[in-house]
Amino acid sequence: MPRAGWKKPESDRRLSDLVSVGVLTRVFPPGLVDEVVAEVGRTEQRHRSLPARVMAYFSIGMALYSEGSYEDVLAQLTDGLSWASGWTDSYRPPSKSAIFQARARLGSEPLAVLFERVATPIGVEQAPGVWLAGRRLVAIDGTCLDVADTAVNAEHFGRPGVNKGEQAAFPQARVVALAECGTHAMFAAKVGTYRESETALAESLLDRLEPGMLLTADRGFFSYALWRQAAGTGADLLWRVRTDTAGPKPTHLEDLPDGSWLAHLRRSTPAAARREEPMLVRVLDYAIDDGRANPTGYRLFTTLLDPGEVTAVDLAAAYTQRWEIELAFDELKTHQRGPRTVLRSKSPDLVLQEIWGHLCCHYAIRTLMNQAATHSGHDPDRVSFVAALRITRGTLAQPGAFPP
Repeated sequence: MPRAGWKKPESDRRLSDLVSVGVLTRVFPPGLVDEVVAEVGRTEQRHRSLPARVMAYFSIGMALYSEGSYEDVLAQLTDGLSWASGWTDSYRPPSKSAIFQARARLGSEPLAVLFERVATPIGVEQAPGVWLAGRRLVAIDGTCLDVADTAVNAEHFGRPGVNKGEQAAFPQARVVALAECGTHAMFAAKVGTYRESETALAESLLDRLEPGMLLTADRGFFSYALWRQAAGTGADLLWRVRTDTAGPKPTHLEDLPDGSWLAHLRRSTPAAARREEPMLVRVLDYAIDDGRANPTGYRLFTTLLDPGEVTAVDLAAAYTQRWEIELAFDELKTHQRGPRTVLRSKSPDLVLQEIWGHLCCHYAIRTLMNQAATHSGHDPDRVSFVAALRITRGTLAQPGAFPP
């Protein structure tokens, strides 16, 4: 039954047809959003004031306005509408309760599928920092996000321990992602609980690797099994490994002219592992002279075996680009989400929806930044994420081009 005083607008256009999310629709077109919503079975069975397409964009909009209320976020999404036939006078924004219920109906799966469907590496040929020896330089790493301190979130996600057996103030979700180093575009991700390790989450991401990529990883990711699995994708690897007694023990085969060396890599235990085919790797040992008396020693393993194709010095320099994924996480956590901001969702599925919304939002901004950098002939790393975020927020309600 319509509310008293409410007048149905004369126009037959629905909110899902009119909602304007500006630059976001360039990366996540409405037709694709509708396709994904239908694919996962979230299409509404009857007319609703907040259709699934609107709520998908709303979930991404929450990432842009993480400190705003539900009503504020929806107002930003609809502020640029050209309401026809009296819409501006008759339209009443949905209540906070209605928006919450619409979020719950949508769930997290459409956002996860939307990210998986759209996110790919975006660096173009010859783009600075994107390539090494003809391979696309990518990195894998993880981060944690504080989520609302509710009983269901704490039970589902868990929380880290602190000193003297106490626990942290907030439960945490763990995110592991693959990112393109030269553009900071995260093109694959796995969201899990705090209890799940980075390496466990990483296993399900390796199928996004392909020949022509060079994957960098920090020493926390190395295991014989994960290395073998990653190498089996056809991508090349450049991983740092531990040099202490707990680190892998490569068997020396041959010294190479650039100071690196070839080795066989195989587990010594259990007994069955000793019968496995050994993996051939190239080993780089070096230290960075930073003025300290005892500089840190580094050991890298790589599948790029020929020093004539890429030297040890170039590989060591390329490994430093692994830090670009750390910067990408910082963009999402510090600038997009806000420093020390706790995700607002009070149930696990909506936490996941919120996180996937953040990942979609970051990817959209980075895609547009890359387009602008390519158009102007600049290095994508030299374009300010903070400035791009500000422009995206300012143009969200105004359909139009992202300024190059």
